Amino acid sequence: MARVQLALRVPDLAASITFYTKLFGTEPAKLRDGYANFAITEPPLKLVLIEGAEGEDTRLDHLGVEVDTTDAVHAATARLSQAGLATAEESDTTCCYALQDKVWVHGPGSEPWEVYVVKADADTLTKQQGSTCCSSPADAGTSAEQPVAASGCC
Repeated sequence: MARVQLALRVPDLAASITFYTKLFGTEPAKLRDGYANFAITEPPLKLVLIEGAEGEDTRLDHLGVEVDTTDAVHAATARLSQAGLATAEESDTTCCYALQDKVWVHGPGSEPWEVYVVKADADTLTKQQGSTCCSSPADAGTSAEQPVAASGCC
């Protein structure tokens, strides 16, 4: 079986193991000194490219899990909340040329994660009023403690 790998260098391995165990609902497949990996069969990875400013290095914008239904977003919200993670929900938000329902959480290194469903296509890249999608925390009027997108969506 082939699968895409996403590697993150994390500042606190133990906190990251705890977070990802909760996010994906599974234990690590391998633990070594300074290393852990998760063998997750669901969901497959979706790669989204968002154009940045010319001359900037490529950077992580955010991470996400696309699901099939709004009920699945609600189930993820309940599971993540019950696991003790702070969540921020968005319903009927327009972002990245799609109408979406989603929930945001942040990992221990402040990396933003979304669980989302695409409900329909949309004509614009930018967010609807009040959404944290496709904006920086300063643009959205949020504090560092609120689990919202760092600067992206989709």
